[in-house]
Amino acid sequence: MEIETRNGNIPQPIRKDGAGWLDLGPRDVMRDRENPDMLVPPVTDAGSVPNMKFSFSDAHMQLNHGGWSREVTVRELPIATTIAGVNMALTPGGVRELHWHQQAEWAIVLVGRARITSVDQDGRNFIADIGVGDLWYFPPGIPHSIQGLEEGCEFLLVFPDGHFSDLNTLSLSDWFSHTPKEVLSANFGVPRSAFAQIPDHQLYIFQANVPGPLESQQVADPQGTIPKSFKHRLLAQKPIVTPGGSTVRIVDSTNFPVSTQIAASLLEIKPGAMREMHWHPNNDEWQYYISGTARMTVFAANGTARTFDFRAGDVGYVPRAFGHYIQNTGNQTVWALEMFKSDRFEDVSLNQWLALTPHELVQRNLNAGPEFMNALKKEKQFIVYNPGFTYHPGTEPVNKR
Repeated sequence: MEIETRNGNIPQPIRKDGAGWLDLGPRDVMRDRENPDMLVPPVTDAGSVPNMKFSFSDAHMQLNHGGWSREVTVRELPIATTIAGVNMALTPGGVRELHWHQQAEWAIVLVGRARITSVDQDGRNFIADIGVGDLWYFPPGIPHSIQGLEEGCEFLLVFPDGHFSDLNTLSLSDWFSHTPKEVLSANFGVPRSAFAQIPDHQLYIFQANVPGPLESQQVADPQGTIPKSFKHRLLAQKPIVTPGGSTVRIVDSTNFPVSTQIAASLLEIKPGAMREMHWHPNNDEWQYYISGTARMTVFAANGTARTFDFRAGDVGYVPRAFGHYIQNTGNQTVWALEMFKSDRFEDVSLNQWLALTPHELVQRNLNAGPEFMNALKKEKQFIVYNPGFTYHPGTEPVNKR
């Protein structure tokens, strides 16, 4: 058996200072290439910080006629106790059947278009079409459905409960199949024979015809429509533009009033840019990476920190108040979501905190010189761009200036 171990194209767990050695045993080289900061951690990593990364590519896929789904919950990522995520796709006409949850549901469309329907507790309905970058939010217990339009759709669902599973939701077909037909007859006022062909199990996702134009599907409602829209056009929202041209779009109950249990920010981190060092005082952060490659170091106090690498389809997690950043490590734009079990988005900028603290105190605390003190910013940056400062995995940071 020939083992190729010294080929320069194969990454090895050896730091520039000589620490480490060749990995001579069986290994997944592709995985190591995807996780350079795990194979060769920065010298600043220390302690036993738990895993804070899981990829949807490693999640079990539920296949149905009409679409598929997969989820990341505490079963896949044990530290993620506040939020669970479901990645789902529907074919043209594919339906996520009429159902409801004990938890609120927040979602963003990633590909294609879909039609959503819902009726609230006062009998007011909501029927709308949504496209890429649009959100929907259904409060706990509010029944709804999702259906793929002509091009089909893919979306991310977020629930404010890490123990949530989309396979354990309350579905119309499941309830009907577990209710005596005489009870259904009494409830709806039709003969038992009307229920002869109902499904004998939960459909979950099923194939149907592509629905007609939205106008043809509207149902007149004597109670009127819902007072707070279940839809929000996030990509149409005016962004915060940061140095270097990266953007941030924040959405919470202040601009999407119905979304009282989920707050989020959509990050556009361009090559060479970094989501600044910060933390969130109000809740844990659940992340979803849409494109690009990035890394994040999580600082967990008491001399502990750990660095993770991310790419499209990955989920990241940061406990409340733990310091971190998100750095673009590639030549493509990183699009990522920060999600919180909260009605408000809140973050604390390390740079802003130090800039607004008496300078002598900061200088004595860090033994910092005037170059550092003069560079501090009193306005929150969100995403910073400092060309010339780069990072090469497995080495110390390099200043190209």
